[in-house]
Amino acid sequence: MAYTVRIAETGESFEAAADESILDAATRAGVRLPHECTFGGCGTCRIKVHEGAVDYEEFPMALTEEEHEDGYALACQAHCRADMLIEPAGKGLEFAPSFATTATVVKVEPLTPDINRLVLQLPEEVELDYRPGQYMNVVLPDGETRSFSMASALLPDGQIDFHVRRIAGGRFTETLLRELKPGDALHVELPLGTFCFHEEDWRPMILAATGTGLAPIKAILESLLDNDDCPPVTLYWGMRTEADLYMKDEIESWAGRLCEFRFVPVLSRPGEDWQGRRGYVQDAILEDHEDLSEYAFYLCGAPEMITQAKQLFVARGAELDYIYSDSFTFQHATALAA
Repeated sequence: MAYTVRIAETGESFEAAADESILDAATRAGVRLPHECTFGGCGTCRIKVHEGAVDYEEFPMALTEEEHEDGYALACQAHCRADMLIEPAGKGLEFAPSFATTATVVKVEPLTPDINRLVLQLPEEVELDYRPGQYMNVVLPDGETRSFSMASALLPDGQIDFHVRRIAGGRFTETLLRELKPGDALHVELPLGTFCFHEEDWRPMILAATGTGLAPIKAILESLLDNDDCPPVTLYWGMRTEADLYMKDEIESWAGRLCEFRFVPVLSRPGEDWQGRRGYVQDAILEDHEDLSEYAFYLCGAPEMITQAKQLFVARGAELDYIYSDSFTFQHATALAA
């Protein structure tokens, strides 16, 4: 049996069989829906279901039960169970098409014992048009990819940089990255993803990052420095120890350059001398805010944090339409699948 799927904004429509995902049906029909990982790990293909119903063979990682009940679905995993009217959850933002190119390594430098900064030079003829918050894929020799978010709003002379955490047994982070030297070539695909600042919201922003999830958050906030239209900003950054706060001084220097900027580092394994917040970023946010109904949220990092934060914040009044997230699930899931 086939169902008709209509897209609210564009009026496009296509047929979807009961045994195929909405994304597969759209791709087959030549209808573009934003997507990346295709196995429910990243949330890029999130859609709003205005009419109809879906189900899943297995409930996807990047969707919460609350989102499902509120009418959201992941197109890469959802199967139609009725005629559908859907809307991609990107609020009509346009993103430059991605492309493949060969970048040159400028440097690899340590930020912590487990995190490196990787700086790449794009070819002179390449003009990169990306929204801060997006990411790139490094293409490995066998065609597999590893994903890393751009860590700056803009670097000079066509350079881009990334914060790369070493993953035990990781093919890129523990093997290839160690061998890279200036002048080496890397095959990359970019820009990718839909995580970015939503200027149209104009709500006070709460940004929560864990680990190197700080990278796209940093890029977003750098794009807002000295911007008179910047909404109030609070950044929570979760790390294990004080030594892991590799950008603490730079972040603190943003005070006065972002509207009402507040920076709250949160440590899960602090030393005895630590005078700051302890625990987890989602709990620190709840401790500081009784009512979350007026905020826009940007969440990036561990999937467990993102899933829990969404559930807790909605219970405290947050609206799902103003919760944006970038989970680092999909690159790990790809490695496991391989």
